[in-house]
Amino acid sequence: MKLRHIFASVACTLLAFAAGAQDAEPGEERARSITKLPLVASPRESRLSQGPFKRLVIRGATVVDGTGSPPIGPMDIVIEGNRITEIRGVGNPGVSINPDRRPEPGDYEIDADGSYVLPGLIDAHSHIGNALWGLTGDMPPMDYIFKLWMGHGITTSREVGCGLGANYTIGEKTRSEKNEITAPRLIVHCGFPTGFSEARQAEDWVRAIKRKGADGIKFFGGHPSVLEAAFAEAKKQGLRTAFHHAQLSVARVNVLTSARWGLNSMEHWYGLPEALFDDRIIQDYPYDYNYNNEQDRFGEAGRLWQQAAKPGSKKWNDVMEELLALDFTLDPTFTIYEANRDVMRARNADWHHDYTLPSVWRFFQPNRVLHGSYHFDWTTKDEIDWKRNFDLWMTFVNEYKNRGGRVTAGSDSGFIFKLFGFDYIRELELLQEAGFHPLEVLQSATINGAELIGRDKDLGSIEVGKLADLVILDENPINNFKVLYGTGHMRLNDETNEVERVGGVKYTIKDGIIYDAVMMRADVRAMVQAAKDAEKTAN
Repeated sequence: MKLRHIFASVACTLLAFAAGAQDAEPGEERARSITKLPLVASPRESRLSQGPFKRLVIRGATVVDGTGSPPIGPMDIVIEGNRITEIRGVGNPGVSINPDRRPEPGDYEIDADGSYVLPGLIDAHSHIGNALWGLTGDMPPMDYIFKLWMGHGITTSREVGCGLGANYTIGEKTRSEKNEITAPRLIVHCGFPTGFSEARQAEDWVRAIKRKGADGIKFFGGHPSVLEAAFAEAKKQGLRTAFHHAQLSVARVNVLTSARWGLNSMEHWYGLPEALFDDRIIQDYPYDYNYNNEQDRFGEAGRLWQQAAKPGSKKWNDVMEELLALDFTLDPTFTIYEANRDVMRARNADWHHDYTLPSVWRFFQPNRVLHGSYHFDWTTKDEIDWKRNFDLWMTFVNEYKNRGGRVTAGSDSGFIFKLFGFDYIRELELLQEAGFHPLEVLQSATINGAELIGRDKDLGSIEVGKLADLVILDENPINNFKVLYGTGHMRLNDETNEVERVGGVKYTIKDGIIYDAVMMRADVRAMVQAAKDAEKTAN
């Protein structure tokens, strides 16, 4: 596609969204310029999945239940249909199990002796597509995205944006709920138009998006009175809310403003440093700054936390205490900004060669038009500033957790060299870097995410009565989150003196259905190789 055509397409998309897209059906504002939607996900295949069963028994596992309890095993887990009905301790490590202690046989059984079982993972910030992804080639197929998620143990994904339109996104949500496709359950938050000028417009839009079947709303900004009306209507409609406090509106609406209106979660970090300003009102923008130059936007964002109140200061504590009192959720998505502190690491991640589609790889390359592809002339100083930014940001998030605040794990993958599934696991590593114990990280990835979406009665932990969403692997993820990566973890075998790849999710169980995670990842590798071969043939 020629550059002028890319400019025209992007301009159409962004201007329509900013203007409120008055001529677009509610929920379709961000997608109306897409000329070709990706194919919907393929029907669920028996070669990849089995069940649900009348009675499924997982035998001899070490269980990490997501509540904060330490690992315990061996345990037998009984699942009837799609619900956990019994969790029974059946012995002690290193001792033969007495068969008399075990539950009755199942219609199907998994031998999990030596394996670890976790709750299904919840990605609290995800996207299945947007108009820009198609500008460097075909949009990623839904099978590609969904199998990468499921192949990494993600059984629930909070889709924030409806970038492919509410109708398409909610359609896939419905098919996933019925288990017609191989996909996580989707919790859909559609993007709120920023250009509404009247409260009535906002209220009508919120009611319309509820009727369509959305679970919530993703905000970016707008006029304060319109946003406040939208939040009030969202509460009436029982819709949950997320907010990326974009710089274009943050001077008037920061995290404290929206949290007081009832916001459920802030996305990334936007709006929080601004709420912590104590010697300024507006970010210290260079005089030649231009928001549409994304290196300006993200380069200067890496200097924001150094402008905020210092850790332990009165302002720092006042803001934190008010957010805690409001039962507010931080969804930091550290991983999506990690390239800013080390571009080379992100660009050369182990998985890109086998798992990143050529069109997605092109989307990641520096480009003045495509969102998130902004490392035009990224310098050593930029990376150093972002490392300092991360230190302060992580300090706030860790302290918020320590004081009882809710922190979730989200990836925002599909931008800035970050790939679906893989970089959700990277988010877990970064939460540990921030100071979280691995069991606290797992809480963020499971029970905290379930609380955020209002589904903690069914999801987020391994407990009797909850839905059977589980992850099974042969290595200990609490000892090393790297074993959750689809590419595994490198380890020297002292007997053979060979370096081996160990780990990777073995089975992902959703709604009592067992999915072969190894086979799903193999399918993705085959998709990538086929795309590369097709491009070679075409050239």
